[in-house]
Amino acid sequence: MANDARTIGGVILALERISLAFGGVKALTEISFDVREHEIRAIIGPNGAGKSSMLNVINGVYQPQQGTITFRGQMRRDMVPHQAAAYGIARTFQNIALFKGMTVLDNIMTGRNLTMRATILEQAIHIGRARREELSNRRKVEEVIDFLEIQHIRKTPVGRLPYGLQKRVELARALAAEPSMLLLDEPMAGMNVEEKQDMCRFVLDVNEQYGTTIVLIEHDMGVVMDISDRVVVLDYGKKIGDGTPDEVRSNPAVIDAYLGVSH
Repeated sequence: MANDARTIGGVILALERISLAFGGVKALTEISFDVREHEIRAIIGPNGAGKSSMLNVINGVYQPQQGTITFRGQMRRDMVPHQAAAYGIARTFQNIALFKGMTVLDNIMTGRNLTMRATILEQAIHIGRARREELSNRRKVEEVIDFLEIQHIRKTPVGRLPYGLQKRVELARALAAEPSMLLLDEPMAGMNVEEKQDMCRFVLDVNEQYGTTIVLIEHDMGVVMDISDRVVVLDYGKKIGDGTPDEVRSNPAVIDAYLGVSH
């Protein structure tokens, strides 16, 4: 189970009656749930349930037609990605979105872009504020590299790495932004058992040591039940369950959705 030594705080993200449609196709229908500070909150459901669409609403890639998003007391109809990043919300993707020709180190450095204040001219001549920022950013990136145990590949072009390590580099880039909330879209998809165990450990460590609130989509039910504090279940764009792993596991509607009884 998720580590009980953490103190889970109050609600920091509340989604109220979120509806999203593309043309005549409803992706999400009046979905409401919340996320508490420092918790690991899982979103699960069969393929096509609307899980990635919900993450895209949270970080502003999609704007819902209906509903409200309240983050740290600020209510809004929608979010845009740069606002989400400025609020401290970072994201990894189902399909790895790294710069394949760049090294691991350089990829992770791109996660520090929001912290940079130096002008383009200062960066070009590399003096004063630009030099101080680069040294500070390098220190932070090296911390993340040590934390995720990828020192041995720091100078390797990402495109040469096996899939499991690329997923870890993408997590590193998100962590380099020092987010207060991390959205993980299937962080363990395509991994073997050993890689999944490593990623589980890192997700728990990020949550416990950095205090980062985590919202994750994951298909592996064993992983979800082991590391999540609370789970919300979607099916065909509607919410059919919400609660602790034990509550969700015994929910008849969830059992039907996964076993196909109601379909």
